Amino acid sequence: MRGCFLALSLALSLALALACCGQVAPAAEPVLLRYRYRVGDRIDMQVAHRALTETTMNGVSQMVETQTDSTKTCRVVEVGPEGRATLEFSVDRVTMISRTSDKGEVRWASGGREEPPPGYEGVPLSLGVPLTRLIIDADGRVLGRRDLRPCPPAATGDLVVVPLPEQAVSPGFEWNVPQELLLEAPEAGRKTVRIRLRYRLDSVRDGLATIAVDTTVLTPVDDPRLESRLLERIWDGTIVFDIEEGRVISRKTAIDRRVVGFGGPQSSLRYKASQEERLAR
Repeated sequence: MRGCFLALSLALSLALALACCGQVAPAAEPVLLRYRYRVGDRIDMQVAHRALTETTMNGVSQMVETQTDSTKTCRVVEVGPEGRATLEFSVDRVTMISRTSDKGEVRWASGGREEPPPGYEGVPLSLGVPLTRLIIDADGRVLGRRDLRPCPPAATGDLVVVPLPEQAVSPGFEWNVPQELLLEAPEAGRKTVRIRLRYRLDSVRDGLATIAVDTTVLTPVDDPRLESRLLERIWDGTIVFDIEEGRVISRKTAIDRRVVGFGGPQSSLRYKASQEERLAR
């Protein structure tokens, strides 16, 4: 009898354990992610960019390491119906360090009296002035863009504002943003390359939405010379969005890729970089 009782108890315990394991946690409430801008708002982001480039040609290797710390500012010029906003972006302060395996270190910071070193002469002219003007919807779709000064492609993609889903979404939801890049290299000509940015809402916690993003190249790039120009335009990362404030408060991106044969059969190029942006409180 006692053996039967123990067997029955074990069976009931196992059944309860399986039932508990089979329970599904209630789904998270969908959230609507929207930018919320007010005329006159000034949003300062502290940006830290680190990059390492290793080049090998004919058995000779060279390394270039760069370190840039800057303050990127977004000013809200106008806000129209349904949250449509006109934004102007500028860079107000910058500290730049470069190290090469054959020439040593070069350092320059804005705000001082020192003249910029060779190669940095044009940097002061681009500080404290609007560089780009965007018109965006409340969900971050770019309706218009005007470059007020010549700007190189952004190291973390050309979409300065992170696009958001059109509807309320729960963690696990994914949305894609297509993009075209123009690549150009000497003796290789030009090529338009289609890429896809895939965003995924990873979690919502304490009013903050964490969004993962990765990049997929859709157009085959067979020429290593053009592929080498693509390296710093392909990136993965994580974005944190403040739901109540309606703005990005941090973004981390990284890349580590190599191209072989861009300058001949014995050549290789490795590009490793990271960028971190944080809202200046």
